[in-house]
Amino acid sequence: MSFARKTALAVAATALLSGAAFANVMVGGQAMFPTKNIVENAVNSADHTTLVAAVKAAGLVDTLQSKGPFTVFAPVNAAFAALPAGTVDTLLKPENKGALTGVLTYHVVAGRFTYNDIRGAIQKGRGKATLSTVAGGTLTAEMNGPMNIVVKDATGAAANISVYDVIQSNGVIHSIDRVLMPK
Repeated sequence: MSFARKTALAVAATALLSGAAFANVMVGGQAMFPTKNIVENAVNSADHTTLVAAVKAAGLVDTLQSKGPFTVFAPVNAAFAALPAGTVDTLLKPENKGALTGVLTYHVVAGRFTYNDIRGAIQKGRGKATLSTVAGGTLTAEMNGPMNIVVKDATGAAANISVYDVIQSNGVIHSIDRVLMPK
């Protein structure tokens, strides 16, 4: 391999690891911009309309637009649809705002944790990493194969991360295929 080719590969690897390659990730058919906050990007994702409606119903918009940083494990619409019939409708009722807030904040970790950060924590933890949620619970991250990370909730149910490292001005979003449930 030529010196120029090796240098180009090294520059590309450095950009990827430094976060320079995170710009304009596509989620739900729309570009996500690292200059926008979590809410500003999420409202544009066709894959997260149920999550956005739930965030609005819980009154968490201002929180998720604040400085942060936050790491959000964002369930896609299909994850909400997989819940038992009537669960989402029940949670969205005004009288269930507290329960809805508890479920949503269980998907949020204070701090900015990219794929590399989580994978590093899993390696340091000898196969598992415990993440503290802003709801006061914990999530467990584990590798599922050589490149995929799963996040387990308090019930032991696992969510696969389908889209990693959607960098925001106030944190990072990882799309997941299951709604995580606290105890």
